[in-house]
Amino acid sequence: MKTRITELLNIEYPIIQGGMAWVANAQLAANVSKAGGIGFIGAANAPAEWVREQIREAKKITDKPFGVNIMLLSPHADEVAKVVAEEGVAAVTTGAGNPAKYMKMWKEAGIKVMPVVASVALAKMMERSGADAVIAEGMESGGHIGEQTTMSLVPQVVDAVSIPVIAAGGIGDGRGVAAALMLGAEGVQMGTRFIVAKECTVHQAYKDRVIAAKDIDSEVTGRANGHPVRSLRNQMTRQYLELEKNGASFEELEMLTLGALRKAVVEGDVKMGTVMAGQIAGMIKKEQTCREIIEELAKEAEETIKNNMKIYND
Repeated sequence: MKTRITELLNIEYPIIQGGMAWVANAQLAANVSKAGGIGFIGAANAPAEWVREQIREAKKITDKPFGVNIMLLSPHADEVAKVVAEEGVAAVTTGAGNPAKYMKMWKEAGIKVMPVVASVALAKMMERSGADAVIAEGMESGGHIGEQTTMSLVPQVVDAVSIPVIAAGGIGDGRGVAAALMLGAEGVQMGTRFIVAKECTVHQAYKDRVIAAKDIDSEVTGRANGHPVRSLRNQMTRQYLELEKNGASFEELEMLTLGALRKAVVEGDVKMGTVMAGQIAGMIKKEQTCREIIEELAKEAEETIKNNMKIYND
């Protein structure tokens, strides 16, 4: 599976593991990279030294390229931006802001920069800023979401920029990979599928909840205050939506979710914790190793494309 993304990142498959907060640590990222994709450590709100430790831990596990996802709204963003340059990671993905002020430093360190975008306007801005690729993420994804679907967003971004586009949101198997390629993307980013990787260190209760999810179990909270988050429905989301419906203040809603992601990921509280997952959670039925996941995705994508070419030719 050769695209401009595999060439850009020097990887075997154009499959990128999303840098999920509290989920994507050195163990997961390194094993995705070992399997031929590229893994990303999720810096989230973590201090710079934790990120440095994780980068060095990942280097002990693999010599393959891996990266760091940086949430630009983090109070530690400036320090983390310097750490990734000092430690020489292969790539950086960014969210919640504009990485333009770090671009020169990262480029000088040989780092490929791939911002997550939720609109054509932002994709064009990132291209002008010097991004090597953009990740067009639709609202089907887990965690913080935009308003456009992957199906509508990806081809519009592909038409608007000349740099490679990576599709994200609602991609859970090889059929989704094939569909993304048909839309013009040259790679895919996946998060939810890798939550249940055997190398992922999230609490087993979190994995079990994802595996048990049905197609209708995905829910979005925070629309009223402009901070929509997709997760799996539970007691916490029901309380949140009821409060939201009754006009609760942003502060009151924030108190309900404060530390809730950690509660789910680390403590395994899938009732009052935030079980972030995308709409494809209902497709996931088992734990697999990172290598099994990636090889299955590649095989399914190839078979899907070949079968549909046969139908067309017939």
